[in-house]
Parts: sequence; structure tokens; C-alpha cells
Amino acid sequence: MPLVSTSSLLDAARVNGVGAAAFNVIHLETAEALVTAAERAEAPLILQISENCIRYHGSLRPITLATLALAEDSSAAVAVHLDHLTDPELVHEGAAAGVRSFMVDASALPYDQNVATTAALTAWCHERDAFVEAELGEVGGKDGVHAPGARTDPDEALAFVDATGVDALAVAVGSSHAMRERTTVLDKELISRLRETLPVPLVLHGSSGVPDDELQRAIAAGMTKINISTHLVSVFTRSIRETLGADPRLIDSRKYLKPAREEVAREAARLLGVVNTAPGLPEQYAAQAPAARG
Repeated sequence: MPLVSTSSLLDAARVNGVGAAAFNVIHLETAEALVTAAERAEAPLILQISENCIRYHGSLRPITLATLALAEDSSAAVAVHLDHLTDPELVHEGAAAGVRSFMVDASALPYDQNVATTAALTAWCHERDAFVEAELGEVGGKDGVHAPGARTDPDEALAFVDATGVDALAVAVGSSHAMRERTTVLDKELISRLRETLPVPLVLHGSSGVPDDELQRAIAAGMTKINISTHLVSVFTRSIRETLGADPRLIDSRKYLKPAREEVAREAARLLGVVNTAPGLPEQYAAQAPAARG
């Protein structure tokens, strides 16, 4: 199936009252696992590559081109999105590599600089028919204003969206990055207010710490894009520990990476069922993709 756009996935998810899953790529094994999950679940998926992932691999093109190839060759509806980009040059490099979906992260800057930086990059991306996500301030876990106790003000969020022209906004509603326990209770009333106030889809960062039923309640309240990374990374690492622990003499990395890849595929497919259970949506998304931004 041809590569689909992030905006088409979010638009259709909003219309159908479901979530749009966005899972992070760490390396080729996780990218393969996530695409396998989407195919098994017959559900759409956004593959995210973060700036940290790019730095780990040494440059943008190898991991990004490999992920794009997997997405384009998949029978599922898969989009590719570059996540938490603080370096504008990576936006430019990503666009040159064929990506049309970016999370511009100027959230560590003072508000006025965040607006100016985000607005400039959004305009540049829109000239190339690319999708842009942003956030007002850092989500909890990165020492920013969006710690678990912080909340996004709907009026401030609307002013930010109007000033920057972004296509989606990550909001603070009680989640936190890098959580290892799935115990978070989100502010569903605030989610509903934000959904009513903002003209763009809402994005939940730090979803690894949110249990299944709470994710579904958040989606019902108005959350659309659901970002999950740490939980799936934990599944991968736990499998490797178990495999190596069972056979300390094992040296062929394929023999412990393969079962880890399968465990991630299994759990990612299950999460896709939690986030998006509407039937027949992949074909609808694919049909929308050519006319949609990024």
C-alpha cells in the first residue's frame, strides 16, 4: 500500500471517534515489529522517529529511508512522522528524504520564541504540503511545564494554534514521558474542553504510563493521536533479558532479537486494538492520503 499521510489518519480517527496510534521506531527491528503489528491488526499506524533516535543512528537518512521503505511496502496504512525535532535542520533533511510529517519541538524556548520558531517552520512545511505537530511546553518527564500536575489552558492553546498555524497540538492533561508503570489517570474534563476549543487534533504524549481503559476514555473525551514508546521499548528489552538469561552462551544476535521483535509485534497489535477498533478504516485512510497534508 502506498505511504499514507498523518493528517488523513488523524482526520479519519476524529470523524470515527477512535484514536490514531503513533508508535516510536528505535531501530530496524522495532520498525519491522510495528509494521507487522499494523498488518496483523489490519489497523492504521504512524511510525515515529525521534531526534534521539536519529542521533543514536548517527544521521537521519539511514533509519528514515528504511522506515519509509517498510511503510511503503506494507499492506497496512502506515504513515511516517519525525518526532520531537528541536533542530530545524532535521526538518529540512527529513523533507529531503521524503517525510511529510513533523513534530516541531520548540517547547523549551520562551513562549514568544516558541511561537516564532514554530510558525516559521510550519509555514516552511506547509509550502511543501507537510503536516506539523507542536506543543506549548515540555511534557512531564523532561523537566518542563507539562509535568503530571500541569495542565494546558484551552485559551492559551487556541492562541498558540492561531499564531503558529500548526496542524495538531500536544497537550498536558496528566501524562508524563518515560513512565514504566501504566497507572496514570488523565484529566478527561480538560480533554473535552480542549477538543471543543481547538480546531486541530489533540496529541497525547507519554501514553506509555496510561492503562488501556484510561486510553479509551481519553479518546472518547476527544484525544486523537496516541504516542507510545517506553512501554514497547520495555517489552523488547524484557524479551532479550529472558532469552539471554535462558541461554547465557547465546552469541548470535538474531536469536535474541527475533523473539524480541515478535513480542513487540504482539503487544503493538494488541494496543492497536485498544486505540482503534473501527472496522474498514485502512481503505478509507488510503483513499484520503493523496489529497491530505503530510
